[in-house]
Amino acid sequence: MQTNAIGVGTSFRYRTVWWRVDLGEVHNIYSIKIQFKNYNGYVDRQRGRFAGFSLYVSHSDVLSNADIKGYTLCYKDGAQLPPLNFTAVCTVNGRYVIYYNERLHGDTYPDRYEFENVFTELCEVIVLGCNNASVYGKNCDTPCPLNCKDSTCHIKSGSCFTCKLGWIGIYCEAKCKEGWYGANCSQQCERHCRDGATCNQVTGHCDRGCEAGWTGDMCDKVCDEGYYGYNCVNTCSGHCLDSSPCNKQTGHCDKGCNSGYRNSDCSRDTGYFGMDCMEKCSGHCINHDPCDHVSGVCPSGCQEGYIWAFCNNTCTHGYYGTNCSRVCSPNCKPDTCRHTDGGCYCSAGWMGYNCTTECMLSYGENCRYPCSFYCFNQTCDKFNGSCLHSCKYGWQCDTENII
Repeated sequence: MQTNAIGVGTSFRYRTVWWRVDLGEVHNIYSIKIQFKNYNGYVDRQRGRFAGFSLYVSHSDVLSNADIKGYTLCYKDGAQLPPLNFTAVCTVNGRYVIYYNERLHGDTYPDRYEFENVFTELCEVIVLGCNNASVYGKNCDTPCPLNCKDSTCHIKSGSCFTCKLGWIGIYCEAKCKEGWYGANCSQQCERHCRDGATCNQVTGHCDRGCEAGWTGDMCDKVCDEGYYGYNCVNTCSGHCLDSSPCNKQTGHCDKGCNSGYRNSDCSRDTGYFGMDCMEKCSGHCINHDPCDHVSGVCPSGCQEGYIWAFCNNTCTHGYYGTNCSRVCSPNCKPDTCRHTDGGCYCSAGWMGYNCTTECMLSYGENCRYPCSFYCFNQTCDKFNGSCLHSCKYGWQCDTENII
């Protein structure tokens, strides 16, 4: 690549001056040649006028004089006066080449500088380099190393100006060592990636997630209050003693539990109540509801056959059912009535789960014995089985002999 820019040869009497050439696209630059305006017999004056100039290269357009100094400086003239036929090796890449000079009030300049005003009289500017910024070498035919940022490199040596994220070395041939990432591997990973994994060498993210108690792309944030575990997705029980926070790694309540809760994470245990859930509920709350985790009371009442606030007392003998409000059948054998449903063992002459059905054609406990076949109509006393009316004709009720 060779680009020429011809100046008009006119003096501009200002405190700052700049000139720019647009190369059309980003190129790999090797050198910049400038032919300054000369006048016969005024060589030293001309050299003093241009002394102190700078050459910048940029990828974007220059908006103002103040922006110029934010671009890549590839040459800065010193105390010695420059030759009027000037060449600077400038191995950078860019699209815009800028010539800049200044004479500012209050600044001190070397001897032989023309310092009252600043001038720009450029006759010719030649930029030499490769058309393609991603190649280098004498013939501009060698590709830049794979991991050079933006695929650009030193036009002569092929070394990378900057590496892609996650790579390091003159030719960006080495990955970041474990625990480092980013531009020039200059940033250290957080130590909270899951299972001790290292972060992504390019982004610094923990690709496999965070260890318990940490969250964020880089696992650099502890879990918010009330959450714990891997990536902080689990919710604490909320029952740690005195509203203390749960452990952000395990969810455990390290300081203990509020009254009515137990287990390491103070999750509710419905079978117990009181401090540290040391007291066992009666187990007889209605509908198998849990007892109150603090007091142990059954809030909705008791199952049938149980009474009082804790539902831990059974009905007294002779009573059963809800709130022990029902009376056991008088036909039950003593002390056999169940306090829950009134079922019992029956006295002679009665049957059924609560002994309220009389024996028919039978007698004894639970009507287990049939009346004699020889009783008239097979009816007998429900208690002892004796025939109530008479025997069948020709039979004795207690014998099978014919009269």
